Amino acid sequence: MNGLIAIEPDENSHPDTTTIVSNDGWFPDIDLTDVRDAMRLDGTVTHARLKQAVRAAILYVNNELQSWKASHAAGCPDMASIPAPVIDGESTLSISYRRAVYCMAKADLIERYRDYDTTGEGNKKAQWLESSPDEQRRNAHWAIADMMQRRHLTVEII
Repeated sequence: MNGLIAIEPDENSHPDTTTIVSNDGWFPDIDLTDVRDAMRLDGTVTHARLKQAVRAAILYVNNELQSWKASHAAGCPDMASIPAPVIDGESTLSISYRRAVYCMAKADLIERYRDYDTTGEGNKKAQWLESSPDEQRRNAHWAIADMMQRRHLTVEII
């Protein structure tokens, strides 16, 4: 034997296939199928990895919006009840919130892309991968700024 211990799967365990990541009850839940479609994520990103990235993104975005939420929560039981313009039947706040979460999740996934694809084709994408996480974070911060009615601002120190 090679020193490894084989662990038989528990017959009562089932892989997590839920597609909805429940949020805190005030911010909207996130549908993993929608994230995968909107951000053009293929099967390279496993369900478990996508769910982990989305959960981390929700934590980050919710934290960034903590004071904004506090200023609105007293009069509104959830974000959907805040009066806001509507585009295509949906509140612009919900659109911006989802965009922030999706972009933060994709930035996290892209940074780890080389872990998934170390083939020659994956290495050809390396230059694109270097800038793309920053662009996704920028888009997330702009979506958060839109919700808070702040201007978009990007500053780099040279």
